[in-house]
Amino acid sequence: MSVIQSILMRTFGRPEGVLGRLGGIIMARTNQKCAAWVVELLDIQPDDKVLEAGCGPGVGIELLTRLAFAGYVAGVDISVEMVEQAKARNANGIKSGRVDLRYGSVENLPFEDNLFDKALAINSMQVWPDAVVGLREIRRILKAGASVALGFTPYSGQQKRGLTEALTAAGFTRVQMVEGDHGFCVLATKA
Repeated sequence: MSVIQSILMRTFGRPEGVLGRLGGIIMARTNQKCAAWVVELLDIQPDDKVLEAGCGPGVGIELLTRLAFAGYVAGVDISVEMVEQAKARNANGIKSGRVDLRYGSVENLPFEDNLFDKALAINSMQVWPDAVVGLREIRRILKAGASVALGFTPYSGQQKRGLTEALTAAGFTRVQMVEGDHGFCVLATKA
C-alpha cells in the first residue's frame, strides 16, 4: 500500500487517530445526502429494527432514529473513532435505549439471527476485507423478507460491476441497482 493509500485508509477507510477524527467530520458532511436518499429507498417504518453496517460518524443512524421512532436502530463500525463520533451525535437515542452503537466488523456482526427488518451500508462495502462474507453476515441478521441497501457516492471508489452478483452470491434475491443524483444504490431482499 502506498503512503497516500495508507493516509486515505486511516482517514476514510478505517479511520483512526487525528486523521480519523478529521475523516469523520468530512464524511458526516459529504455522505449525508446519499444516506438520506438510501434511507428513503428503504422505506423505514416507525417500528422497524434497522442496522447500519459501517455507521461511520452516525449521520445515517441519526436519520434512521427519526423515522424508526418506535423501533430500534443499531450501528456497527470497525473504527473506534467513528463509533465515538456516532455515539456523540446520537447520545439522546442511546439514552432512550432505541440506539445501540458497537465497535465491530461486518464479517462478524454482534447480533442474533433474524433480528432486523432492514439494513444498510453507505460507502463502506469497498473497504470490507471480504464483501461476500460481510453480505452473508448481514443476511444472517435480517428477518425473512427484509431489505438491504448498499449506497455509494461518486467518490467512494466502488465499482458498479459485480455488485448485483455479490448480493446474489450471498443469498439475496430481487437484487436491483438504482442510480440517483447522490450516487448509486443496490437493493435486495432476504428470501
